[in-house]
Amino acid sequence: MFRKTATLLLAVIAFATTAFAQNNNVANLLPKPSSVVMGNQNSVFHLTNKTRIVYDWNKNDASYAIKELDRLTTEVFGKKLKKNTKVHGDNNIIFKHNGSLAEEQYILEITPENILIYSNGRAGAFYAVQTLRQILPVQAYETPIDLEKVALPTLKITDKPHFAYRGFMLDCSRHFWDVKTVKKVIDIMALHKMNRFHWHLTEDQGWRIEIKKYPLLTKMGSRREQTTTGRNEGMDGIPYGGYYSQSDIREVVKYAQERCITIIPEIEIPGHSLGALCAYPWLGCQGEKGNYKTWANWGVSPQIACAGKESSFKFWEDVLGEVMDLFPSEYIHIGGDEAPRDEWKACPLCQQRIKDNGLKNEAELQSYVNGRIEKILNDKGRKLIGWDEILEGGVSENATIMSWRGASGGIAAAKKGNYAIMTPDSHCYLNFYQTTDRPDELLCIGGYIPLRKAYSLDPYDKLAKEEQKYILGVQANLWTEYISTPLQLEYMLLPRLGAIAEIGWSNPAPDKKDTEEFIGRAKELSRYYCAFGWNFGRHFYEDGVQIGW
Repeated sequence: MFRKTATLLLAVIAFATTAFAQNNNVANLLPKPSSVVMGNQNSVFHLTNKTRIVYDWNKNDASYAIKELDRLTTEVFGKKLKKNTKVHGDNNIIFKHNGSLAEEQYILEITPENILIYSNGRAGAFYAVQTLRQILPVQAYETPIDLEKVALPTLKITDKPHFAYRGFMLDCSRHFWDVKTVKKVIDIMALHKMNRFHWHLTEDQGWRIEIKKYPLLTKMGSRREQTTTGRNEGMDGIPYGGYYSQSDIREVVKYAQERCITIIPEIEIPGHSLGALCAYPWLGCQGEKGNYKTWANWGVSPQIACAGKESSFKFWEDVLGEVMDLFPSEYIHIGGDEAPRDEWKACPLCQQRIKDNGLKNEAELQSYVNGRIEKILNDKGRKLIGWDEILEGGVSENATIMSWRGASGGIAAAKKGNYAIMTPDSHCYLNFYQTTDRPDELLCIGGYIPLRKAYSLDPYDKLAKEEQKYILGVQANLWTEYISTPLQLEYMLLPRLGAIAEIGWSNPAPDKKDTEEFIGRAKELSRYYCAFGWNFGRHFYEDGVQIGW
């Protein structure tokens, strides 16, 4: 899961090659646990390559957690630990079912004799192992594999998340990320106890998911002739493309499931759709006359899928049918943002649709589209999520709103009784600059969100107590117009993802939020980023240590 690195870039810490002293990292856990009670400071548990995992195989609470423990111990000791169904002596990691706990809740108890993990679901047990991963001293991941034992402090942690939805969105359309990179992103999310991966798969600049009924979507729509340079200043003349086969999708979905992460796919409807229009021109208002091409520019194409043709709805139904077969998620994201409606104003079929359905304008026409798409999803037992623009023409009471243009969309949704996810560009857009001081900083889309700004997010701001229940959670977003390499992706992602993760898990009240204390924990966790071979921004370090891309 994680790659060792020979050099710790932030500090050199002396350690023994066969055993480590008691780790003092418990106070630096991120996200911060609900409750930590420390045991006797002179008392430790020795995790060794002889430690056994004990689990009642008649319950499946720990199935994912045990796989994660296997990855952890292989990283530390070079081997998986032996498994038993019953306790024989001491030096065990014991998983116990506790029906009184919530699905994502866990209790982690470390005694001198054993490690005990209590849970009532796969997620709780898995998160306990993620906490254990951070309790291990960072040197355990750096030392040679002939390490014999690691000393862990005795303690009891009781922990559960504040929000049910703790998400991260990766744009794979502007720049395509291979399966290996997507899996690494999922690993990063797992360490931070995030549970929703929003996978942005279709755009004006490229269609990235195989749909068997419409093969031209990937044959043509996944490629663009070239890509803009700078801020749409010129063209590089280099063909660009890539897509995920359905086999790739299934592989990534399974990988995420084993890390207690649900993938929510996004298929843009009706705007941001040039990737589809170039493959099947009949989807557009202009048909073959539209001369549709996958966009080489950044920004939003003025061309849009036609809302007046029944063939458009048949296309979306077919596409979403295959998408739902691939993704078992409760929610399907339909985008709905930045949909240019000028072509609809000039399209006789769209205008006829407005007239036939007694709609007032093109905003309500988009609402009509959303309603029909929502029925397609609901008929399959799924729910619709859209960006906050879908509020403009009215939405059903069951639609969930993702508030990106500040918090106003989420506030409006909550006041209407719609569920919302807070992902305002003021705090959650990780494609914005994280520093203004570095002269060699790579070009970004703009904006400025340093780590402290991300951590200042208050998902309940301006909401009455009774309205707060409609906020499902928070999400960080990474749009990739100006991000083209995995190293740069990680640099933009970390450590700011940790701030959004902590808001999602712990959500400290604004009057109790200690930003400097959080920064201290983020610094400690970044040592683990180094050990795992992850790149990250170091702008909050007093020594000014920097890394390139």
